[in-house]
Amino acid sequence: MAWSCAMSTGIMEFSVKSFKGFANEAGKAFTRVVQYTEEKLGTSEKTEFDVHFETLAERADKTKHWTERIVARTDAILQPNPNAKVEDYLYEKLERKREKQTNFEALGQDMMDAGSEFGAGTAYGSTLIKVGQTQQKLGQAEKEFIHSVSTGFIRPLRGFLEGDMKTIQKEKKILESKRLDLDACKSRLRKAKSVEAQGNNKPDMIQREIEQAEQELRVIQSEYDRQVEITTLLLEGISSSHANQLKYLSEFVEAQMAYFAKCQNIVSDLERQLSSMSVIISSTGTTGTFQNSYSANCLSPTSFTDDKRKRARVLYDYDALDKSELSLLANEVIYVTSELGQDPDWVIGEHGLLKGKVPLAYLEFLS
Repeated sequence: MAWSCAMSTGIMEFSVKSFKGFANEAGKAFTRVVQYTEEKLGTSEKTEFDVHFETLAERADKTKHWTERIVARTDAILQPNPNAKVEDYLYEKLERKREKQTNFEALGQDMMDAGSEFGAGTAYGSTLIKVGQTQQKLGQAEKEFIHSVSTGFIRPLRGFLEGDMKTIQKEKKILESKRLDLDACKSRLRKAKSVEAQGNNKPDMIQREIEQAEQELRVIQSEYDRQVEITTLLLEGISSSHANQLKYLSEFVEAQMAYFAKCQNIVSDLERQLSSMSVIISSTGTTGTFQNSYSANCLSPTSFTDDKRKRARVLYDYDALDKSELSLLANEVIYVTSELGQDPDWVIGEHGLLKGKVPLAYLEFLS
């Protein structure tokens, strides 16, 4: 029973203290609102910072604003998908790593799969595989670029915002609070002296109020001056922050140069490989024969000595209906022959080691 009473008493005391603390905070906040309002209306004096301090504070605000903007814009370039950003953030907080494909890598994989599906021995299939491999190389280069920019540019800028800049903002808030306390104390002292000047019938009490206000003013003035010095030193440190950010900016440009140069080399290599293809341009489109490692088993034009065999360009895709027919891809070049007694609408097509019936309407003979 005694324990219950003691516990109840403790809770009551805690509640009273909490209420008093809340009331004090609420009263202080209300006083601040009144003070700000009077300053805005010009009915009360406001301690102004010197020009040097104001210049430093303005530069710090600009640095914070533009650093945040630059980080956000750079981050949008590296990861333009908002949903993916959220996923990356969650994985980062969970301290878990995940390997994911870039868009280039995904495209490359689809191209390679399609090339295999259409046949590595065909011109279209072989080219799809080659271009797909190049896209995957571009994806790897992109990953390296993202990692380089993230570690050498975005991370240190965010570190500045989360470290130095947060400290500056915190100290500026403390300084503003000290400034408001100082002005409130000056106002109390002026009021006390004003009452004294009016010849109040309680001069001793008024004198004590003046002395107390003067004592508070000296203490608060000292705290204010010290906080100004602390905040000024931090604001002056922005110059060294700019020097560091200049170094990070140079690293960003170097990463871009390396990335674009690597991409240029990758695509140039692909272009050289594709230039080995013989392209025939006609009034109806582009055709070509393709010779590379994928088509090593294909028969070359010089291996055909029979005059009955003719070269023909495929006009449309055609899927074989059975094993006796040959599947076709638009724009590929095949060799055809006709057989006695065969349906006049069909011919025998040969592509590499493959042979089968093909519809004549799907072909355009080449000279």
